[in-house]
Formats: sequence, structure tokens, C-alpha cells
Amino acid sequence: MRKIAIIMLVSFSFVLVSFNALETSKSSIEKNIGASFSLINDTKDKVSIYTGTGFVSLNKGSKTSIGCNVGKEVRWAESGKKGDVIFKITKEMCGKTLKLSNLMK
Repeated sequence: MRKIAIIMLVSFSFVLVSFNALETSKSSIEKNIGASFSLINDTKDKVSIYTGTGFVSLNKGSKTSIGCNVGKEVRWAESGKKGDVIFKITKEMCGKTLKLSNLMK
């Protein structure tokens, strides 16, 4: 009888932990609306940017994919350090291809 009570208690605890993990995961999904968006360097220069998760160097005419983490800031980068903000990621950007020159304004 005692073993059954312990097993039931452990099982109930596991269900509660699983439910809490599901709720945490759900809130993370709400922030990450789409998989990504593409950013094209249509400027005349090679640029370095911080995407909110890492540093990327873009030659003129090249393209990169950025995770669509709404609210994250994309910044200029120099020597592996974050610089000024270029733009903040919005839900409207998700799934699209955007030109850097249009976002620099």
C-alpha cells in the first residue's frame, strides 16, 4: 500500500513538472512568431551586424537569414562588439526578404 502511494505521488509530481514545462515552452513560441526572415545587404559596402543572437559579416549583395525573434534588436557590429541599433524585429518582417538600405532609415 505504501509503495502504491509513493508511486502515485511521484507520478502526480511528474505530471505537474511536465505541465509547467509545456506552459514555459508555449510562452517561448509566442515570442518567436515565424521561423526567420532574410536580410539582403544592398548597400555599396561590406557590413558587420549583430542579429540579436550572433555576429554576421555581409558582403555587398549577400544575404543572411535571421531568426524572427520579435522585439530583438539588430545592431551594427565592429570587431565583435555591438554598435548602434539598426532596427528592431517586428512580426511583419517574419517570412519576408528585406533590404538593409530600407531598414537603415
